[in-house]
Amino acid sequence: MSTLHLDAEALYLDLLAGVKPLLRANSVLVGIWSGGAWLAERLQRDLQLPGEHGVISSTLHRDDFASRGLSSGADPTRLPFEVNDRPILLIDDVLYTGRTIRAVVNELFDFGRPASVTLAVLVDRGGRELPIQPAYAAGRVTVSREQRISLARDESGTVSFNIRGA
Repeated sequence: MSTLHLDAEALYLDLLAGVKPLLRANSVLVGIWSGGAWLAERLQRDLQLPGEHGVISSTLHRDDFASRGLSSGADPTRLPFEVNDRPILLIDDVLYTGRTIRAVVNELFDFGRPASVTLAVLVDRGGRELPIQPAYAAGRVTVSREQRISLARDESGTVSFNIRGA
């Protein structure tokens, strides 16, 4: 059995380069809690974008809310800008089924109607259950359904992946 290793820092540099052409005049970054929010914060700084990035939670719009309930670790949605008529660049760490993306788009529309929503992710692991595709993915991997990939961040802001399961 081989061990999967993903270099999150190298993939971040690819994401940084891949996001630049997706930015339009008046674009804002919105990171999905938690890994996507970390990435959006870092992209905001590294791209020297004006203003603040937003953070969005999928908790209230998940299709499994009844079984999962509220997540105690999730920060509430924070969008420190007007959403109406803004191009939104949605940032996530790992794209899998597409259900989180569906939930955060619903949450986003609770705040207004953006001009557009574009998705960029650090890793696309396939396995989509909904017709959602990123405009940019820094990496693509194929892993079993039993494996879980999550982003971790240390005190210095360096990111790495945790890969668990069969």
